[in-house]
Amino acid sequence: MRLSFPAAPSYYAATLGEPTHAPRPLLQGDQRADVAVVGGGIAGLSAALHLAKRGYRVALLEARFVGYGASGRSGGQTIFGLAASQKALKAQVGSDDAHRLFKLSVEALDCTRALLEEYAIDCDYRPNHVHVATKPRHLRELEEWLRELHDEYDYRSTALLDRDRLREHVRSDLYLGGLIDSRSGHLNPLKYTAGLARAAESEGVKIFENSQVTSYTSGREVTVRTAQGTVRCDHLILCGNAYLRSVAPALSRRILGVGTYMIATEPLDTAEVRALLPSNAAIADINWILDYFRLSADNRLLFGGRVSYSALQPPHLAESMRKRLVRVFPSLKAAHIDYAWGGFLDITLTRAPDFGRLEPNVFYLQGFSGHGMSLTGLGGKLVAEAIAGTAESFDVFARIPHRDFPGGAVLRRPSLVLAMLYYRLRDLL
Repeated sequence: MRLSFPAAPSYYAATLGEPTHAPRPLLQGDQRADVAVVGGGIAGLSAALHLAKRGYRVALLEARFVGYGASGRSGGQTIFGLAASQKALKAQVGSDDAHRLFKLSVEALDCTRALLEEYAIDCDYRPNHVHVATKPRHLRELEEWLRELHDEYDYRSTALLDRDRLREHVRSDLYLGGLIDSRSGHLNPLKYTAGLARAAESEGVKIFENSQVTSYTSGREVTVRTAQGTVRCDHLILCGNAYLRSVAPALSRRILGVGTYMIATEPLDTAEVRALLPSNAAIADINWILDYFRLSADNRLLFGGRVSYSALQPPHLAESMRKRLVRVFPSLKAAHIDYAWGGFLDITLTRAPDFGRLEPNVFYLQGFSGHGMSLTGLGGKLVAEAIAGTAESFDVFARIPHRDFPGGAVLRRPSLVLAMLYYRLRDLL
């Protein structure tokens, strides 16, 4: 099944402003590089940037344009941890590696902020993220989570909020309490991705847009092919996630592109904004099918939720998302929805990220499962370190076991749709 969403009319694309670079060329003819990177999202750009800083000649190939995929469409929340729980990770890789993975997820937050500072990337970054409870069971889960974070992982930037203290961050009668993290935050993802592209180019990376990779041939020298050209390289990094498809069938069987959706209201006045989100924190509930939201730099409420495991965009998207928003903030019932859009995130069967090698000189990063806004940047840094000869941190991720989705190419998506019905009912009940 072909995965394709148009870039517009996302709020991010519509408000990015005039391009600050000359139109990027498509790949034509035969090129030579030390490393070729496939995918112009945060993971690919971070890998290219960190390699170029080490002196490697890097060519990055993007099928559409920088930020076309999940990197430029997401909720923009930078959050500690992985989509898989620490308990699940301990069962898969053992306690020591589970602790290393958690520390690396926190390092991912530091990596994001370091890139913003070093390259003066203006992407409207704001600190603080709050996970919120919609039912008593969630309060118990948040209390248990805090004990795990403090006692087992010595992660101290989190705190529990009762209902009254939560209103300092979000004023909605829907929520019973929350868990705030001061090291997490939110940003404009397309501005961030565009800023990373400019940073990579400033370090010498060649970025080719409208250059969809059709195949590659591995060996001591890897040859990467598009319709108009080739790149011969010593190392290849695949960062196309759900869009790679036939380029790397072994990888595509281990991830599934899941549709997720957002809306942006019209700009709200300052008093209204302060009445809804006084601290300008990002908010997400902890349902399986969750809602998440935050403010934009121009006082819009950006609200995300719903998922489509069928890969079909829900009908009447703006109106269905408005209903979810009004459940949280009834006062916004009359607010106009200026933008509604969707995109695909790549999930693995276990929700743990999938990093590794297909050949000694062919690396890949995929399967961020909704926790990619900072982890993609760290993944790019780690794969650059691995190519340069220091693979210890990269290999912690590579040791996470992964399996193909059951059902094969025909039945795996319908099977997942049926399985998700259980979790939808669990959220409702």
